[in-house]
Amino acid sequence: MSAIAQYLGTGKRKTSVARVILRPGNGKTWVNGKELAAYFPRATHQKMILSPLDMTELTSQYDLRVRVHGGGPSGQAGAVRHGIARALVEINEDYRVPLKRQGFLTRDARQVERKKAGLHKARKAPQFSKR
Repeated sequence: MSAIAQYLGTGKRKTSVARVILRPGNGKTWVNGKELAAYFPRATHQKMILSPLDMTELTSQYDLRVRVHGGGPSGQAGAVRHGIARALVEINEDYRVPLKRQGFLTRDARQVERKKAGLHKARKAPQFSKR
């Protein structure tokens, strides 16, 4: 087997988990076997995913292969971005400070709050009636 340089990163957001593999290439991106635009049709998600690569100016130097599961599109996009940032730090430790400043290396810990008994949603209560 040939030893192709590859860098791994695992990203998480909400209930999504993404495993990212960065390999030297020409900037192609596959998510779960599909092109990036096919898997994430929203331009905002695409821009969010590629933002760590844009910031480090490595967009056209590495190919991305991503396996992501769990959650919805926004959570998955956030997980992929987190995984890409972690893989970039594996490539070069000098990227840590700028990526950390942009918040790409911080795992977004916000989760959906559970619904409580007697309430409509997590915090929305029925209308109060005095009489």
